[in-house]
Amino acid sequence: MTDAPATPLVARSHERGITTLTLDSPHNRNALSARLMAELRTALADAAADDATRAVVLTHTGGTFCAGADLTEATSGAATAGPLALVELLRAIVELPRPVVARVTGHVRAGGLGLLGACDIAAAGQDATFAFTEARLGLAPAVISLPLLPRLDARAASRYYLTGEKFGPAEAAGIGLVTLAAEDVDAGLAPVLEGLRKGSPQGLAESKKLVTAQVLAAFDRDTDALAEQSARLFGSAEAREGMTAFLERRAPAWAR
Repeated sequence: MTDAPATPLVARSHERGITTLTLDSPHNRNALSARLMAELRTALADAAADDATRAVVLTHTGGTFCAGADLTEATSGAATAGPLALVELLRAIVELPRPVVARVTGHVRAGGLGLLGACDIAAAGQDATFAFTEARLGLAPAVISLPLLPRLDARAASRYYLTGEKFGPAEAAGIGLVTLAAEDVDAGLAPVLEGLRKGSPQGLAESKKLVTAQVLAAFDRDTDALAEQSARLFGSAEAREGMTAFLERRAPAWAR
C-alpha cells in the first residue's frame, strides 16, 4: 500500500487574473521549512507560466502569516542549507514577471518579514503584528536584509533590528515595511488588485523591473556574504542556546 500524498503546505486558487497562494502550515505557524519554501517556489513558477495570471497574492491561514525560520529544522543540524534556500525564494519573488502582493492579517516574525520585503506590494490588516526577533535568539536578519534594507527607513531598521520590539500595521506602513494598513485588508486591496488586472503582461513585467532594480542589485552584491553570515550564526553555540530556549519557552542564558 502506498502512502497518501502529503497535504500541500501552499494552497492555490485563481480568480479573475489573480492567483492566490496561501501558506497553510498551521503546525509550525507557517514557518519557513525546507518543504514550504520548495512548494512556494514551485507555485510561484507555475503562476509565472500561467498566461491568465496578472498578479499573485501571497496570504496565509491562521493567526500567523509566517513565523520565520523553522527552528526545529534549524536546531537539528539543517541550518546551513536554509539561508541559501531562503535567498533563492526571496529572489524568485523579486524576479517573478508578475507583481506579488502580500495580504497579512496576522503575526509576522523574523524571516517572514523577508517575504514582505520581497513582495512588490504588501497590505496589513488591523490585527497584524511585526517583529525582528533574531537578535534575541543569537541571530541577525542577514539574508532578509537583501530585499528589506533598500525599502526600509534606515533609523527604523536600526531600532527594530536591535530591540526586537513588536509593532503594528500603522508603524509598518510608516517605515516602508508594508504598502498600506487597513482596518479591512480586502477593502484596502480591492483597488490595488483592480489596477493590476488592467495591466498588460509586458507592461507589468517591465514596470516591475524598474522598481526592483535596487533590490536585485543588493542580491547581486551581498548574497554570498549574508548567506555565509546567516549560516555561521545558525551554527553557533549562542544561537543554539537562543533557539533551544525559545522552543523550551524559557529565557536564554544572556537575558537580563
